[in-house]
This record gives sequence, C-alpha cells and structure tokens, in this order.
Amino acid sequence: MRWNTMSFKDWIQYLLGRIIWYMETPKEQRKEVKQSQKESWSVRWFGLIPLSIKMYVHKQRSRIRGG
Repeated sequence: MRWNTMSFKDWIQYLLGRIIWYMETPKEQRKEVKQSQKESWSVRWFGLIPLSIKMYVHKQRSRIRGG
C-alpha cells in the first residue's frame, strides 16, 4: 500500500482497522506475532554481512577439519 496515494478516508480506515485488531487480539498472540517478525540485531544493524562472514568461517573450519 503506497502511503502517498492514500486518501484521508483510506488512512482513517486503515488506522481504525489496526486499532480494532490490537484491541481484539489477546496479548499472548500479539507477542507471538511480534516475535515472529523480529529480526536479529546483527541483521538489523549490519545487513547480511555478518551472515556471510559466519558462512565463510564455517566453510573454512569444516574444510580444515575434513582436510
């Protein structure tokens, strides 16, 4: 949904829908949804660079052990 093309009426409908969902959803379920969408701090701050370094180090370690 593009925010700059939304009319005021559409924006209010979206906002009210989010508020109603929040009020009707149990606290435990909201926590589960939040945890499932959460990404690790290293990915959030540095992108995929830490993941690529971890994969490289793992590959080198397994190569040395198997060698």
